[in-house]
Amino acid sequence: MQNQNDSVLQGDLRRFKRYPMYKASGVEWLGEIPAEWTVKRADAFLANVKRQIDPSSLSDETVFHYSIPSIQASGDGQLEAPSTIDSAKLLIDGELLLVSKLNPRKGVVLIATEKNVPTVASTEFVPFRPKDCHLRWALYLSLAESTRQRLSATVRSATRSHQRAEIADITKVWHAVPSLTEQHAIAEFLDRETARIDALVARKERLITLLQERRVSLITRAVTKGLDPSAPMKDSGVEWLGEIPAHWEVKPLRTTIVSCQNGVWGDDADGEADVICVRVADFDRVALSVDLSDPTLRNIEPRILANRMLRAGDLLLEKSGGGENQPVGAVVMYSHPYPAVCSNFVARVVVARTCQSEFLAYLHKALYSMRVNTRHIKQSTGIQNLDSDSYFSEHVGLPRYDEQCEISAYLTRETSRIDALITRVRAAISRLNELRTALISAAVTGKIDVRETAQ
Repeated sequence: MQNQNDSVLQGDLRRFKRYPMYKASGVEWLGEIPAEWTVKRADAFLANVKRQIDPSSLSDETVFHYSIPSIQASGDGQLEAPSTIDSAKLLIDGELLLVSKLNPRKGVVLIATEKNVPTVASTEFVPFRPKDCHLRWALYLSLAESTRQRLSATVRSATRSHQRAEIADITKVWHAVPSLTEQHAIAEFLDRETARIDALVARKERLITLLQERRVSLITRAVTKGLDPSAPMKDSGVEWLGEIPAHWEVKPLRTTIVSCQNGVWGDDADGEADVICVRVADFDRVALSVDLSDPTLRNIEPRILANRMLRAGDLLLEKSGGGENQPVGAVVMYSHPYPAVCSNFVARVVVARTCQSEFLAYLHKALYSMRVNTRHIKQSTGIQNLDSDSYFSEHVGLPRYDEQCEISAYLTRETSRIDALITRVRAAISRLNELRTALISAAVTGKIDVRETAQ
């Protein structure tokens, strides 16, 4: 993977030449711009569109696009999927540039195109129609890091994460503007280069998906079939489990534990009897461990703490929560030396001496990946609850303790290798995305001359 020839990643902005001459823009944050470019406010080349409609007047054929709750910054600045309906809408008439009012630093900017049927957009977007400018150049200009930084600095808000831009904030930003012909060349260049980068990113993301699938398959195979492919097999008598090594025993999960005790939430921390309270949010579902980088402190009475304190090697079972894509029932292992309890949405599972905690964590991961847990879910008031008594009645194949240790050591070693590769691939994706951002900003601000490369 690392030997793949990613030409875009290996290159950088130095492979592009600069313009022959530059001049002072007269705008401090813009700095120098190409000598033939001009400086204009956004409202000089983008016209704000004001055409609101009553949603009740729309027909069943209306396409509802671009609702803020489902918006993600897209690779090419376009969204096709319809989404939820807002209380007020804007009719899309022709091609429009939609600039999000919310958190302008994130740069959610889209091109909306009427699809021969009535199409509406959320009023959380500011719609613009291009005048004397190339629409896709305007898109890239709005997506540029420098534009987002400037707009974010202009908007006043209590916190950076809750900024909201007004129309005037967007239209009054000054920009370096090339000729219409050059705008077209810049847009063509960025269309091609960003598409190339996006294709590389898509391939790497697909590789991550395959590695993650390989990881789950590796775990499932090892904890249900063992490590010796030549070992004699027997029918387990369990439909989902199939054959297991002949020397393994089939037992209910309850024989692998001493107890399964619900957690406690306690009172607000007061600095006196505070301990860490592990929540479902602290579950590292990949490493099957507990992440205490941002621990929650709760006040727990000493008498309760004495009976519920977590010990290294305990398993934690998610009993309440979950959803359609991530059902309740995840299991992780607690390995920290700090005094802690688990929350009331989690159960502390004490492991039997005949079983190894790491092996059981991998076994529960396999059960979860095969959705065995879903047979024991009860749902009320929109919250999934796992019936732990029913869940622990599931029968599984169990090797001897020494073989459990051998399997868990193998899985720890092999999954670590996969995780390291996934980390490297994600780092490559991050570099590609950084290059994409840099290319857009450099091209629309005139830091690089792409006129010849766009031909």
